[in-house]
Amino acid sequence: MAGAGKADRTAYECSSCGHREVKWLGRCPACGEWNTLRESAALPKGAGKAAVHRFTVPLAAVDPADGARISSGMAEVDRVLGGGIMRGSSVLIGGEPGIGKSTLLLQIAAKAVVSGRVLYVSGEESAAQIRLRADRLGLAREGLELLCTGDLSEAIMALDRLKPGLFVVDSMQTMVAADAGAVPGTANQVKYCSMELSSWAREHGSACFLVAHVTKDGSLAGPKAAEHTVDVVLMFEQSESDVRFLRSAKNRYGSTDEVGLFTMTEAGLGELSDPSSVFLVRRDGSAPAGSAVAATWEGTRCLLVEIQALTVPGKAAMSRVYSERIDAARVARVAAVLERHAGIRLSDQDLYVNVAGGIRLAEPGIDLALAAALYSARSGLALPAATALAGELSLAGEVRPVARMRGRARAARALGFTRVCGPADGTMSSTATPAVEDPESWEALAGIVRAIKALFGNQGSPAGGSV
Repeated sequence: MAGAGKADRTAYECSSCGHREVKWLGRCPACGEWNTLRESAALPKGAGKAAVHRFTVPLAAVDPADGARISSGMAEVDRVLGGGIMRGSSVLIGGEPGIGKSTLLLQIAAKAVVSGRVLYVSGEESAAQIRLRADRLGLAREGLELLCTGDLSEAIMALDRLKPGLFVVDSMQTMVAADAGAVPGTANQVKYCSMELSSWAREHGSACFLVAHVTKDGSLAGPKAAEHTVDVVLMFEQSESDVRFLRSAKNRYGSTDEVGLFTMTEAGLGELSDPSSVFLVRRDGSAPAGSAVAATWEGTRCLLVEIQALTVPGKAAMSRVYSERIDAARVARVAAVLERHAGIRLSDQDLYVNVAGGIRLAEPGIDLALAAALYSARSGLALPAATALAGELSLAGEVRPVARMRGRARAARALGFTRVCGPADGTMSSTATPAVEDPESWEALAGIVRAIKALFGNQGSPAGGSV
């Protein structure tokens, strides 16, 4: 008979709740009842876990406690995830080779506050290599299991046997599923394996972390379908100052504005508790011309960062903008506003912009500090010492309000900044004098012209124009 050599796959259905498994188990993983799995209709060949039958569940019957978060053991990781790890969630993390993805996930596997066992699946390292890293980092956890394989079926079998509360797969480009081809790392393999692993995590209330490689341009390798399948997509980046940034590109359970800060130490990735020590340049005297301190808001905290600018005569017919950490289009727009409203010529200059510490800034509140740095670099006039700036700049030259201005002012004063300048809001006018004793007060500036006069005064005429 045609096809007689192809054996059908048998399914087992729980007589109590209707849950199905592809093999017999003594205890139903869904309802916890013993000896209730009975042989049922066969599943089609190659259907896998996705074909297992499910019954509908009333919304009112879902226990809200199932959505409670668990700590990863690292506060910066919890911050980026939105408060901790969600049960049943899948997290895809990517980054450059050697940046520390495996180190970070080994630390999470060893420190996460989860019940039961934790499984670390590695297709890139041997068990001895992982053990040597764990010993070097001082990581030890009872119930941490290792599986060194690139075979998806072996990983699924280990998951079915251990039922871990959390598991890590390093990496998706090394996993191979027989139903998706024979070559690892292909688009079909990455999509299929990510769907199977994330589905297993959802069905069993386990959390999973999947490691992904990146391409030459820094984007995640593989199909976009893999990113749609998972719940959270994280990107691990590194600056020139060796600071690691963990950012969220997608998060179904929290904000994508948070950033986690780490430094690589002998004991692994250490959390950066004082970001200002990296993003602010400490000087004995006043800052040189071309630098300004911005009070920027990242997620749930305020960071004080130094923006540095340099202007030189253009080397070509058209001026160019050299900026990696701030979008070049933003720099060009702020320069145009300065030239139009502040009367300083920048169209014949090449503009170089940098951010101390290497952090990328995209928040609108940095516009005022960026404008001050460009004006300072072009005019050769330094900003007053201990001054922090925040505010969005409109094309009309207005300094527009930004979110959490009081929090920015409080954070700046806590770090020793005696003067905080920002936009006017509904509670103060542009001529209001800030109360020095109030840590949440700031000097309100209505427009870029008034800001330039307040910050630089009559110290001299700027090169190429005047205010």
